[in-house]
Amino acid sequence: MGTGRRSTAVMSKVMILGAGMHPWGKWGRNFIEYGVTAARAALTDAGVQWSQVQMVCGAATMRNGYPGYVAGSTFAQALGWQGARLSTSYAACASGAQALATARSQILSGECELALVVGADTTPKGFFAPQAGERPQDPDWVRFRLGVTNASYFGLHAWRRMQLHGTTLAQLAQVKVKNAAHGFDNPYARYRKRVTMEDVAASPVVASPLRLLEICATSDGGAALVLASERFARQHGGQAVELAAAVTSSPRYPRAEIDMPELASDCQLEAVGQPFRSLLAQEAYEAAGLGPEDLDLAEVYDLSSAMELQWYEDLALCPAGDAEKLLEDGATTLGGSVPVNPSGGLACFGEAVPAQGLAQVCELVWQLRGDAGSRQVADAKVGVAANQGLFGHGSVVLVRTAQV
Repeated sequence: MGTGRRSTAVMSKVMILGAGMHPWGKWGRNFIEYGVTAARAALTDAGVQWSQVQMVCGAATMRNGYPGYVAGSTFAQALGWQGARLSTSYAACASGAQALATARSQILSGECELALVVGADTTPKGFFAPQAGERPQDPDWVRFRLGVTNASYFGLHAWRRMQLHGTTLAQLAQVKVKNAAHGFDNPYARYRKRVTMEDVAASPVVASPLRLLEICATSDGGAALVLASERFARQHGGQAVELAAAVTSSPRYPRAEIDMPELASDCQLEAVGQPFRSLLAQEAYEAAGLGPEDLDLAEVYDLSSAMELQWYEDLALCPAGDAEKLLEDGATTLGGSVPVNPSGGLACFGEAVPAQGLAQVCELVWQLRGDAGSRQVADAKVGVAANQGLFGHGSVVLVRTAQV
């Protein structure tokens, strides 16, 4: 098997050979440790050596100084310099998916045949806050100064859904109950405890109407994936999952959505075309030659219970306004037609921002290989992962089983 640094052939498919994670929690250690642990686990899972990797794509973190800003080189150096190409991506919550898309593009172009994608983070206690200093030209700093914290935005989003679609407090709580049950046996999840509707109702209100158990925490953690060309995967052997699409397109104007940090940019305009998140999904389906009817499971960025419901519609699992019915019918629960967040989602993990998009794909890989244990989705063949970050960043990733 060749391990040269460059191939002149254009590849037709990209395969995921390995997935690895460091458990989520509040460990109080350097983020590099989490990323290296995840990377080594992914390499072992793939059955390849670090010396064979031709490119390292890191998902950046803004909370860990210069090493976090150049995450690709940080992880490569920690694993041991061996000449691999480097790339670092920052796209807020979509950083991991953007790093994944970069690696995929490099393989499809023939620039490399084996790539490692890594994201890890160490987060502060409590909810996120802006970095220190006075930066009135920074809209992220300004929105915090105005009181529009992440939790406040989640609350506004929930109120909007309640007004538009009649979502009830009980339905919001049901999302948390479902995800807590899914994540109960996930060894990588931070919160592994089943909760009841009464538990949710008894938790304190953080940003009305959302309670503490309905908003994700901040967490430490790491995730990594090993990607390969179809040719490399075929020669290497073993189980592989195809990375069928990784779309990271930006929004289009005009927008009729309330979106942080530009909360009042154009939300009074009539919507033209599709909303941002549903457009991401459509582009991913088209790129992969799949549709929502092909999905067996989904991992979505449930920053709050209300946001998970919104993703049901954005991914076209149901028409607008029907997400609550899909939930109550049990379709998104394990055993249902399209389980959503079988990993437990952010409800059980919390946010380790640059790692979370990769963690979603790790879960899809394990599910499609039949390695998810008690949370296994029966006969899973196609999965989707979706998230959205600030400033027009978002992603939808599709994976499917493949023969190599």
